[in-house]
Amino acid sequence: MAQRTSGWMARLLALVVLILLLVACQQSPSIPQTPGVLITPTSPPASPTPTFTPTPNPTTTPSPSPTATVTTSPTPTPSPESPHPLSIEFLRQQTYLGEGLTIERTLEPGANYDRYIASYLSEGNKLFALLTMPRGEKPVSGWPVILFNHGYIPPKKYRTTERYETYVDAFARNGYIVFRPDYRGHGDSEGEPVSAYLHPGYVIDVLNATAAMKNFADADPNRIGMWGHSQGGFITLRAMVVDAAIRAGVIWAGAVASYPDMLEIWTQPQYIQPHSIPQGLGRWRQEMFNEHGTPAENPGFWQSISANSYLTDLSGPVQIHHGDRDADVPVEFSRILETQIRDAGGTVEYYEWAGADHNISQSFSAAMQHTLDFFDRYVKGSQP
Repeated sequence: MAQRTSGWMARLLALVVLILLLVACQQSPSIPQTPGVLITPTSPPASPTPTFTPTPNPTTTPSPSPTATVTTSPTPTPSPESPHPLSIEFLRQQTYLGEGLTIERTLEPGANYDRYIASYLSEGNKLFALLTMPRGEKPVSGWPVILFNHGYIPPKKYRTTERYETYVDAFARNGYIVFRPDYRGHGDSEGEPVSAYLHPGYVIDVLNATAAMKNFADADPNRIGMWGHSQGGFITLRAMVVDAAIRAGVIWAGAVASYPDMLEIWTQPQYIQPHSIPQGLGRWRQEMFNEHGTPAENPGFWQSISANSYLTDLSGPVQIHHGDRDADVPVEFSRILETQIRDAGGTVEYYEWAGADHNISQSFSAAMQHTLDFFDRYVKGSQP
């Protein structure tokens, strides 16, 4: 009996060993089996699109590519691409606090107003500005304000109290606070100077200046207008499709074309002069074409960086002035903008001055009177 049992046990042991060998031969040696985890081959997730950050000199910094790992969780969807720093959407996403408004120095007074050097903060830079204050009894709601955006002046030659004296005086005499910011890198303002057309810095400085006036005790935050000349007109138009607090804007000889029109018209032979085309525009154009395609190839991108694509969002009426003998900024820019604002359903007044140059010097008095009447109607006379 013992011998029969021993034989039976031996045959059973041999059968078990044979079964184990067959199972081992059928398993894949390249994928180790872990109890409770289903391992599915997956493609590595795509590297996220580089994002832009609002620094004084913005650079594109790609995030490190993630390492592919085996996980039971769904693969995350990459976040949408951040808007380009020149885009209107980028400007709308920023926060404008206008902090640190300080009277730095008292200047010689004007005819019926006082003059000061003031300072405020923009992206951490201490910027300076010319500030005028009307004399007399302040209105209950505060004085109306005009933000004054000057045109291109070489940053190293710029002085807060020089140039545009007659323009500032006209507004100040008529009962407005005038706030004329020195853009970054101009005069004593901190930061590096940039190109208004190739970098958002100056527009950000002006939007922070507007915020500073909203918080200024003597100013009426509901009666703010904006005036801009040349490059300052470009800044004014962009500010008005970003900040709804700007009740009205006046633009003299403004570089107010869309980017496609600017690149097309400004490079025509009659405008190719050392002082007329923004420095670096040609090189920048080619770099942008290489990165984003031409306006014909990628119209959505070029629309996104042009204020002209957002004219239904204008914060208020616009008055435009341009001389037909302007050798610096094509008069076509202003003609096109007038049509675009009308087509968008906006309120616009257009004055084209025969024989007038870039500063409208030959028709200054008439142009300034129209400007004052416009601001009196839409800013000084407006109510919240």
